[in-house]
Formats: sequence, C-alpha cells, structure tokens
Amino acid sequence: MKRARKLKILIVDDESNNISIMVEVLMGRYEIIAALSGEIALELALQEPQPDLILLDVMMPKMDGFQVCKTLKADKKTASIPVIFVTAMDEVEDEEKGFALGAVDYITKPVSPPIVKARIATHLAMSQQQRSCEERVERQMKELVDGQKEAVYMLAKAGHFNDIGTGVHAWRMAEYSKALAKAAGWPLLGQNLILLAASLHDTGKIGVPVRMQMKVKANNEDEVHLMRKHTVYGYNVLSTATTPLFKMASEIALWHHEKWSGGGYPNDLKGEKIPEAARIVTIADVFDVLTVRRGAKVWSVERAMEFVKNNNGHFEPRLVDHFLSIEPEIMQIKEKWAHREKDVFLD
Repeated sequence: MKRARKLKILIVDDESNNISIMVEVLMGRYEIIAALSGEIALELALQEPQPDLILLDVMMPKMDGFQVCKTLKADKKTASIPVIFVTAMDEVEDEEKGFALGAVDYITKPVSPPIVKARIATHLAMSQQQRSCEERVERQMKELVDGQKEAVYMLAKAGHFNDIGTGVHAWRMAEYSKALAKAAGWPLLGQNLILLAASLHDTGKIGVPVRMQMKVKANNEDEVHLMRKHTVYGYNVLSTATTPLFKMASEIALWHHEKWSGGGYPNDLKGEKIPEAARIVTIADVFDVLTVRRGAKVWSVERAMEFVKNNNGHFEPRLVDHFLSIEPEIMQIKEKWAHREKDVFLD
C-alpha cells in the first residue's frame, strides 16, 4: 500500500534562529522547507509538491510578509495555500491588513509550541477539507460537461441524419469556428463552447422533409421558405435548455444565415445585432460548404478564401481578416478530417 506523503510546510523568516525554533517544534510531524527571504519563498512555493501551508514572518527586508502574501494570493498556482503570519507585531491594524491580503491566521512571537501545533493542525485540516470539496465539485462539473457533450453529439447527428452528403461538415466547421474565435481573441472557455455549439447550427433540419434535404438547390419560393425554417426549428429545440452552451447554440442555429450588411434570414439582422458567435459560424459554415464535394461541385481552398475575402457585405470584415490570417490552421483542420469525408452519421 502506498504511504501518504507528509504534509509540507514552508517557513519564511529572515532570522535563522526563528526558523530553527519552528523546525524543532514541527520536526518529525511534517516535511519542512525554509526560506530566509520573501523572494526565495515565492520560488519554493511553486516547487512540486507545493507547500500545504506557509508560516510567514512579516518584518523582513526588501520584500516583507505582506508583499509576499499579496503575491502568493495573486497567482492562481499558489492562491489556495493557507498562509499564517508569525510575527511580533500585535497591532489590530496589522492583523486586519494581513487578513485582508488572504492570511488565515496570526501567531505572535515568542511562539508557544502547543499553540503553533494546534493552529497548524486546524488550518491544514480545513484546507484539506476544502480541497476535497473542490475536487468533488470538479468531478461533478466534469460529469455535467460530459453529459452536455453527449447531448451535443446526439443532436448534431439528429440534425444531419437526413442531410445527405454532409459527411463530417458539422464537426469540421465547428473546428473552423473555434480557430476563428481564438484568432478573434476569445478566451479558452468561449473557444471550447463554440466548438460544441457550432456543431448544432443545423439541428433544425430535423424538421425539414427529407426530399428537401436531398436537393442541392430549392426549385421555388415555397421550397426556399421551407428550407429556411430550419433556423427557427433549431432555435426552438435548443433554446429549451438554459446553459451557456445551449444558449450560444440556439443563437447560432437561429442567426447563422444572417448577413453583416443585412439581407439574411430569418430576421434580417445587421452588424453587431447578430451575435458574434453566429457571425463566426457564418464564415466557417460557408467556407466548409464551398470546399466540400456536394453533387458535382467543389471549390479549391484558394477560391473559397477569395470568396470570403470579397464578400464583406455577407461577413463581418474584422472576422474576415482574422479568418484569412489563419489559413494554414484552416488547412490543417481540413486535412485532419479529409479521411472521414464519408457520411459518418450513418456509420
């Protein structure tokens, strides 16, 4: 059976005698490391395994304990490490400042060994309990996210089940969308959301008759109207869920056929009235449709890029510039999916 590691305590004090006293009090119970300055303490706090608790002197030259604590709490890698100030300072204002910076306790010098042991044991127990709760929440969140992903995959398959010839269109254009969102400065969370949400852009096609989906082009206004209803159908399905993922997906489904200068459907929105996620997916969707063999026609990447470049009325110019700038990444995504160009939804 694997032995549990000893909990690790970092002692920070510019006086070696004070460190020796603390080592004597805690020796044998914990793994002890020490630093004679704030600068060294910050380096040791990042070493793996990280300290489980830090005993921090306040009055130190160059970088005092308050500065060290502030720096630790500002870094997400060290922010959760409990800090106990060990100091001769006993003014109420000093304690208030320390707690405001994120310290969990104060121990005054000269230290009392029983008090030191009790305070450390208490805060280590609380820290481990909090960490255990956070890990449990993370596991639960992962289960929820995985569940949402499974729902996305099912809905994407359903939306394209009768859309003959689309192959891996939904997944490939979703990757194009994520790459464009990244180029546009979206945070990682947003990039990952649009990767899933974009694949649901045609969910509403499940409500369009199969005979219509098998056509490359509608023959009359009634057929055009019928095909365009897929945007509303998709929105009606996806908007029943209220999570950020499905909120974005519903907006994409409804508005990915709108145009930057107007004239799109179903609401003839213009400019920034169209959600940015839908504006991104519009480019990714059109580019992918142009470069994928459906029937007898397929455009080269160069020709499709030129189309995107010359249709700023259809697409937002800023996003067009970003899309053109990531052409090598777009090519990598296209090649990645090339071997799965068959209709995977019927596998």
